[in-house]
Amino acid sequence: MSKLILVRHGQSVWNLKNKFTGWVDVELTKNGELEAKKAGKLIKDLNINIDLFYSSIQLRAQNTLKLIQEVLGGERSSKSFWQLNERHYGALTGLNKDEMKAKLGEDKVHQFRRSWDLKPEPLEKKNPYHPINIEIYKNVPKESIPDTESLKDTYERVIKFYENEIEQKIIDNNILISAHGNSIRALCKHLFKLNNDQITKLEIPTGNPLILNLNNKKEISECKYLDQDRAKDLLIF
Repeated sequence: MSKLILVRHGQSVWNLKNKFTGWVDVELTKNGELEAKKAGKLIKDLNINIDLFYSSIQLRAQNTLKLIQEVLGGERSSKSFWQLNERHYGALTGLNKDEMKAKLGEDKVHQFRRSWDLKPEPLEKKNPYHPINIEIYKNVPKESIPDTESLKDTYERVIKFYENEIEQKIIDNNILISAHGNSIRALCKHLFKLNNDQITKLEIPTGNPLILNLNNKKEISECKYLDQDRAKDLLIF
């Protein structure tokens, strides 16, 4: 029996400002740092050995993982991959969600945020929020950098990476992934075998570790949030 722990980063500066963040690289808030430290304490209380650590290449996920590792103690390495990045919100990037609800209507914004294959208009390449203008993406192949993404697009890049990099390692290792709301939703769709309608209803709270117990067939035997006071419906079990 192995364990996979999924952690959405703690509250970010743009979470607090209610902005569409996507691939923009923003820091954690003080509250986000506290969420990450609490996540570390909840994981430490499990008294299990975590063999492998992964995160996206975005600061909010990387720093969440660093804070978790500090609480766990000891020398711990990790690997960061752009394929675990948040969904790219295209032309919505940097805009306030409530202001966009007033402008486009709540239903339309909900569709952009939660639908399976609807994507916002592309973000112009000259925009400073476009990934090609952000330093951390200089080593990402330009053909792999999106102008916008649907959840379906995010799912395809996350699951391709998961199957190539992580899936075979789960049999013999306990693994922790620090990532984002939509990259974790993509993993949950795959692991929980959710359909396209179910995934639109799945919410992922910040800084609350989701632990999955997996048998030798890589099937989930149990899953739960460690902080039950902030748990969301997993739509299974």
